[in-house]
Amino acid sequence: MSDVTNSGDIKEKGKKAGLSLGGLFNILRQSDITLAIGVMTIIIVLIMPLPAVLLDMLLALSIVFSVLILMTALFIHKPLEFSAFPTILLIATMMRLALNLASTRLILAKGHEGTNAAGNVIEAFGNFVMRGNFVIGIIVFGILIIVNFIVITKGSGRIAEVAARFTLDAMPGKQMAIDADLSAGLIEEDEARSRRKELEDESSFFGAMDGASKFVRGDAIAGMLITFINVIGGIIIGVAQQDMGIGEAANNYTLLTVGDGLVSQIPALIVSTAAGLLVSKAGMKGSANDELAKQFTNYPKALGMSSAVMVVLAILPGMPKLPFLALAAFMSYLAYRSAKQKKDKKLESEQEIVTKTEEKNAEPTEAPISDSLKIDDLKLELGYGLLDMVRDENGSDRLTDQIKALRTQLAIDLGFIMPPVRILDNMQLEPNNYKVKIKEVEAGSGTVFSNLLMVMDPMGKMIDLPGQQTMEPTFGLPATWIENALRDEAELKGYSIIDPSTVISTHITEVIKANVADLLSYANVQSLLKGLGEEQQKLVEDLVPSQVSISTIQRILQILLNERISIRDLSTILEGIAQIASPGASPQYIAEHVRSRLSRQLCAANLNGSNSLPLLTLSPQWERDFAQSMVGEGNDRHLAMAPSRLQEFITAIQSAFENAAQMGELPVLITSPAIRVHVRAIIERFIPQTVVMSQNEVHPRIKLQTVGSV
Repeated sequence: MSDVTNSGDIKEKGKKAGLSLGGLFNILRQSDITLAIGVMTIIIVLIMPLPAVLLDMLLALSIVFSVLILMTALFIHKPLEFSAFPTILLIATMMRLALNLASTRLILAKGHEGTNAAGNVIEAFGNFVMRGNFVIGIIVFGILIIVNFIVITKGSGRIAEVAARFTLDAMPGKQMAIDADLSAGLIEEDEARSRRKELEDESSFFGAMDGASKFVRGDAIAGMLITFINVIGGIIIGVAQQDMGIGEAANNYTLLTVGDGLVSQIPALIVSTAAGLLVSKAGMKGSANDELAKQFTNYPKALGMSSAVMVVLAILPGMPKLPFLALAAFMSYLAYRSAKQKKDKKLESEQEIVTKTEEKNAEPTEAPISDSLKIDDLKLELGYGLLDMVRDENGSDRLTDQIKALRTQLAIDLGFIMPPVRILDNMQLEPNNYKVKIKEVEAGSGTVFSNLLMVMDPMGKMIDLPGQQTMEPTFGLPATWIENALRDEAELKGYSIIDPSTVISTHITEVIKANVADLLSYANVQSLLKGLGEEQQKLVEDLVPSQVSISTIQRILQILLNERISIRDLSTILEGIAQIASPGASPQYIAEHVRSRLSRQLCAANLNGSNSLPLLTLSPQWERDFAQSMVGEGNDRHLAMAPSRLQEFITAIQSAFENAAQMGELPVLITSPAIRVHVRAIIERFIPQTVVMSQNEVHPRIKLQTVGSV
């Protein structure tokens, strides 16, 4: 009972005291408060004198802190994992300078009392290095300053400066590569956002490292000045104020000053080494020990030659044989192990190749004759020189993966799942040629080189790099094939860099978009209708087959896809069909009504950078000419305009779109509903991607911007 009472009394007294030990520990666990306390402590050390015991503790903390920084820099896998290094470097530098000032205050104030005036750490370092001779101490300290300032700090500062410049110069090219992968469907939006964030962090880190290297340089200069001031000032104080002899004063103050310099310069040297390791690690992946071991043991011949050099040195007259022969034996062992590992890996890879070849050459079963009647909706035929693009040396399906991602992206953009692309080799093609076929009919072809990179100037200028001039197969733009070794130079010059598999996948994308209506089969439409939710199934039952057939819906969807309108909002399309469908209505007539129901989607797809819909209007004269040239009734209604007048219209359209392009706009041509179909039929023959809309298809809440008139 008394124990409980005593415990309760203690807790009550702790509460009255205001803050318990546990509460203090919880406060210190908060990193922001701990950092603020640490920085304030450094500032206090700059101002207030410290006792020798506390100075010993803080000097030990400085050494441990610097070793922790070095070990972290050694074991991280990439520099961005230690992105706080510039801030840590500033704090470590301020900490050493504050301790320098505190030790200087003790040395100058109490140096006459003996060599332990500034604490045991400084005395121990001074005695250990100087060995009773202050000249030796000064020389050793000077050499440490030279190593730190001239060699390590200057070198790491130069590396940081160059890395920062090249990282910033390469940033636009890397961002374009991320955008290209995103547009090709190789990566998702989240991954693209993550890559952009990593790119921004990398540029910020190397820029900060360029400035942070100046801290280390300034720390080295400050160490030299503080040492000089301590020695001269200490001797003056000892002789003039403390009545010491010159020899005694020089011994005391030099030992203390050199000890202080060593205690501060050794952590500075460690942190400088960590900074050098960090900025020179930009080209390595993984921890430093793994990369160094891998790269040194990757060349057995180099290890063997090093062993031979050790043996030669051992037999030279006067040379100690034991260390050189021991090193030669060790290097020979490493060379033997490395060569054996490489040989084993080569045998394993050869065995895998033999196994795959045997499986490939296994006698195939005879396919039925009916298989020869099957037609592939999409087919990619490759020359034998491009077969390595299907599967690279690492075993990854580069081209196949891109095509899978392409199908996913097209499903999102167009609203239905594209048929799979069959990839075949065609020995009749040239080695570097390929063909894209739609239902066994060639729809596109081109030439790529699997071991080169295609570069293009975004401004359309000539490529200032050695390579093979060519035309980009998808859009017919000028391009150049270059060696992989010129990639960095091309990035620095701001060129767009496209790998061969991306060239092919981009071409396939455009071919599919140009022929997408032919790929929407009856079975596709059935699958789309069955895939609708339960709420829309009632609409499908009311619509099919009482009002329209599935074939009519297929034709309406094909008309929309021909003008690259997504059919993903299938429920809205079916509602539009249900509103106007009748036994005598043509699919084109129904499709025009459906377009007005999709006005928000049509306008949103063609907005410019200022969220406005750029318009190119058709003049009243052309509206009348087209209206007067219409002949026939109902579904037989068609355009009968004189060829010369049609040529004038085509010329006027081309001129208007060229003027808009010079203004940086890609406008939509606006016509009346009655003639939109016929105007589109004329324009698609020479500008196939031009969007032609009627006034009924402009959403009332969309901001309009007129850029010209025809």
